[in-house]
Amino acid sequence: MKKCSFSATREQIIAEAISPVATELRLIDAADLISLLRFECHAGLADLVSSAAELFFHPGTINFASGGDYVLDWNSHPEVTLDLEIKPQGLTVYARLLLKDKEAGLEINHIAFQNPSDDPTENTAFLKRSLDEARFHREAAEAA
Repeated sequence: MKKCSFSATREQIIAEAISPVATELRLIDAADLISLLRFECHAGLADLVSSAAELFFHPGTINFASGGDYVLDWNSHPEVTLDLEIKPQGLTVYARLLLKDKEAGLEINHIAFQNPSDDPTENTAFLKRSLDEARFHREAAEAA
């Protein structure tokens, strides 16, 4: 995606929203993720991503997008990148989630708003609101 003045803000919003999912995925052994990527076991990866995401988001909000990459060198820690499709109500985000030894990162490839505003600030606010609405909130779950 061509970077604009709103890219960093939007990446930060999404990264904060999905950080618990990244934490869950980092609990999986890197060798297992790498082998699933290497042997193109996309269904297995999709199940792992869905299982991690459904702990925090409504089903179908975060999906594996059938791609990824890894770095596995002799003198460094492994790194795994997973392509994600994030679909809260009203938009779709195509992003790459980087999982490292002690951290994770996110890069947006494309955001498709169903009804975009002419004002990018409104679109950014909508992104934040939509991701928040797609999350499970503990207070609501505990009250039920």
